[in-house]
Amino acid sequence: MPPPDAPMEQRAEAFRNLYHRIKDEIGKVIVGHDEIVNGVLTCLFIGGHALLEGVPGLGKTLLVRTLSEALSLKFNRIQFTPDLMPADILGTNVVMETPEGRRSIVFQRGPIFANIVLADEINRATPKTQSALLEAMQEQSVTVGGTIHQLDKPFFVMATQNPIEQEGTYPLPEAQLDRFLFKLIVGYSTRRELATILDRTTRNEKAVVEAVLDGGTIRAMQALVREVIIAPHVQDYAIRLTLATHPEGEFAAPITNQYIRWGASPRGVQTLVLAAKVRALLDQRFNVSFEDLRRVYLPSLRHRVLLNFEAQAENIDTDTVLLKVLDHVPEHVADSLPAAV
Repeated sequence: MPPPDAPMEQRAEAFRNLYHRIKDEIGKVIVGHDEIVNGVLTCLFIGGHALLEGVPGLGKTLLVRTLSEALSLKFNRIQFTPDLMPADILGTNVVMETPEGRRSIVFQRGPIFANIVLADEINRATPKTQSALLEAMQEQSVTVGGTIHQLDKPFFVMATQNPIEQEGTYPLPEAQLDRFLFKLIVGYSTRRELATILDRTTRNEKAVVEAVLDGGTIRAMQALVREVIIAPHVQDYAIRLTLATHPEGEFAAPITNQYIRWGASPRGVQTLVLAAKVRALLDQRFNVSFEDLRRVYLPSLRHRVLLNFEAQAENIDTDTVLLKVLDHVPEHVADSLPAAV
């Protein structure tokens, strides 16, 4: 990655090359799921967390593990189970005895102290254990025994969950869902993709994934994303897309008032803009377009909107509601955005 004082065109070209290189490395193992891979990489270059939801066996865990192999970063996997305790994730203070016979309290780090943490089947742990991740995901630190321990940077939580099996699971609270930048729905493979999967996995062959990026390069790419420009009227479109999810609000769509109980938080519009900036860079542009925002709308907001009982009774899902909200919001409005106070 060129230095920060290099021309933006040069750094943007390096960004695209590195993005496609790491995607090619992941493609050595993961077949298809282009949108899911793009979503995970977008979270990586924004500097946030991703939640992957899908039935077992679709490659969610394999995708995150393969991503870790393509990065020169520390990776830890945590298997969430009902008996998992917060100390099993964060670590704990233990009493150590020196060869001289003296005793001292030493903090024993847990698996959260890594650059990439795979929280596998996160909804199988109890709420008490799930909440242990809240501080880490937001402040990138953990507090044990009154002492704050900073996590290594960059820091990402990639979590997986199974939406079908509900027995013995604990759905994530809204506050924790809001800390994930993207919620990605992993679907089934196509006929051609299944054929490729069989060719790769039922023969005596093993793909070798090479490390492409290190922590310093990732941080430089994250800084570049924030330099992409967004025009005031495009930013206002992102704001109105978020406000349109607020029931009885000024910009609420009819379907919002009918089916949505709670709308998206400010983190939603922040994610919209940052993710759109990544899409703009990949499209060889230095400014965000309306289409960039539309492309990242669903993964940015689907976990930040809470449907009401009527929607659940009629078996209407969040994506269906959000797509109609997206159609309702115009790109331009006659009035201008009020000046900031």
